[in-house]
Parts: sequence; structure tokens; C-alpha cells
Amino acid sequence: MYIETRQFHCPGYFIRAVSTPWEARGAAGLRHRVFVEEQGIFPEHDRDEIDLIATHLVALSTNAHEADAVVGTVRIHEAEPGLWWGSRLAVDQGFRRVGRLGSELIRLAVRTAHARGCRTFLAHVQKQNAPLFRRLRWKPLADEDLHGVPHVKMEADLAAYPPFARPQEGWYHATAQRAAV
Repeated sequence: MYIETRQFHCPGYFIRAVSTPWEARGAAGLRHRVFVEEQGIFPEHDRDEIDLIATHLVALSTNAHEADAVVGTVRIHEAEPGLWWGSRLAVDQGFRRVGRLGSELIRLAVRTAHARGCRTFLAHVQKQNAPLFRRLRWKPLADEDLHGVPHVKMEADLAAYPPFARPQEGWYHATAQRAAV
């Protein structure tokens, strides 16, 4: 008796710190597409002095379990001892409903900062994204307007984010996919 077996690919993503020039270029390109072209928040580019000191994190799509494209990014930096900020969280438009990529980047961001001595982790979150952050155990502190866009200043509950000292290794995030029968 012959039984046909099919292996269904379960897509996955690497969530980690930028480690190659193509990842850095991909993150910068994604931020440009999201914040300049799509949202029109910045007229020409979104780069600033924080980019020079920040740790840049990415979500990488995979092909045959090899990283092939930057589909999400965020950056973190220490503004003063113990006070860390996350900023420029962006997920490619075609991947926003795929496997919680934004949530995974937020997890890596806060856990990395926590391992580096963070006592307070803050972010200015676009108002429409505040519910996601609340679900991830962030609390709103104040409504603010940045670059003409409504934001909420929010603080992460560090107890929900155990320290993670290996952001360059990160983790592989597999997404569930139903097999068609």
C-alpha cells in the first residue's frame, strides 16, 4: 500500500541583533519604506544621531532555513545609566499579520536591555499600536505628539522580560501554518 506523505513548510523567522552589512542595509531600507514612504512621518529619511549608538535588532524571513530578507526591525539605546529606550519599530507591510513579529522584536529589545542593566525601558508608541504594547505588559505614561503623529509614552514591565544576554544569537521563531488537505 502506498501512502502519500507531504511535508508542509512551517515558515520561521530569525529574531536577533544585526550582524551583517546586508541586515543593516535591510533594516534601514525597511524603516525608510515604513516611516518615509508609507506613513510620511519624515520627508526624506528617518535616520538620526541615535542610530550611531543604538543596538539594531531585526526579524529575518527565511528560505530553506537561511535568512533571506529583513522584514522587521527596532533599535534600542541607553539614554542614561539604567534608562533605555526602544524606537523605530517597523514591520514590513506584507508581514504585519504574520507570527507576531512585532511582539518578538519587542521581547528581544526589552530582554536585551534588561541584560545590560536596564532599570527602566521606555518607548514612544504610535497611538494605534498602544493596545499591542498593553497586551505585552507595558503601561501608558502620557499622550504625546511626535513628528505630527499621536503617540503614547509607555514603560515596559521588566518583570515580564527576563534578561537575555545573547541578542546576536537571538532565536528562531516558527509560525504555525495549517496544512491544506
